[in-house]
Amino acid sequence: MGATVPATRFFQLVLPDYLAVLLVERGLAANSVASYRRDLESFGRWLAERGLDAAACQRSELRRYLTVLRGRGLAARSAARALAALRGLYRYMVERGICAHDPTLDLESPKLMPALPHFLTAEEVDALLAAPDVSRRLGLRDRAMIETLYATGVRVSELVGLTLGQLRLDPGYVRVWGKGGKERIVPVGAAARAWLARYIEEVRPGLDRKRCDDLFLTVRGEGMTRQCFWQLIKAHGRRAAIATHLSPHVLRHSFATHLLEHGADLRAVQAMLGHSDISTTEIYTHVTRERLRTLYDSKHPRA
Repeated sequence: MGATVPATRFFQLVLPDYLAVLLVERGLAANSVASYRRDLESFGRWLAERGLDAAACQRSELRRYLTVLRGRGLAARSAARALAALRGLYRYMVERGICAHDPTLDLESPKLMPALPHFLTAEEVDALLAAPDVSRRLGLRDRAMIETLYATGVRVSELVGLTLGQLRLDPGYVRVWGKGGKERIVPVGAAARAWLARYIEEVRPGLDRKRCDDLFLTVRGEGMTRQCFWQLIKAHGRRAAIATHLSPHVLRHSFATHLLEHGADLRAVQAMLGHSDISTTEIYTHVTRERLRTLYDSKHPRA
């Protein structure tokens, strides 16, 4: 492909191949690939409106594009994600000889303020766990799911993707395949194991009309979806009178924060969460420091 291909046609030709590489070869989640697609299609439209050549784009033009994004009110984090998408695309094009140079080299990312993750208190977790009506079969399933989520800190996609073969109740662990297809072993506590055992023995056989291998099933006998579980946990949150924003990821944050507050090793938490970089896990140490400061200010007579 020559360097004179117009931007719109250029992205029509190159973008599908690049996204396929992200999805198939690099194992990115479908949601992440969809975000990359939106960011890169927006960039392609911006180039096309100005008649710019995508393959010959300069660093100054990329800076101008990022400035335009911020001028539209785009948050720094979203602008940083847009730049990450551009870096990956241009690296891909250089590797395949589509571009002679990478204009994203040495291009600074927008400055980000670390956002502290939202988490539940131990009391709120107890209320949420008690919210499902376990006298009903779907309530028992929901209790087992929420217990597993809080006990392991897995991502919601990892939770709903669990199969019977990934769970080992006797030694007490689950085998999880996370981002990029990386495997990790995560312990499952005694409370969660007890609820899982009840669910598997008392509820799952009645739901498993289609001989499905998924651990958590819907009333249709199919594997639970992210969207369905998201709605379930929000409904149980309302029943538990949890006023703050609640999502499956909040329980993941709560898992990590509560472990560190009780003295867990940061590297161990990193391994359980499946973070490739320790700096991603370190955000939870900021949370625990903030909690200690708040406690000090409220309890010390000379704070």
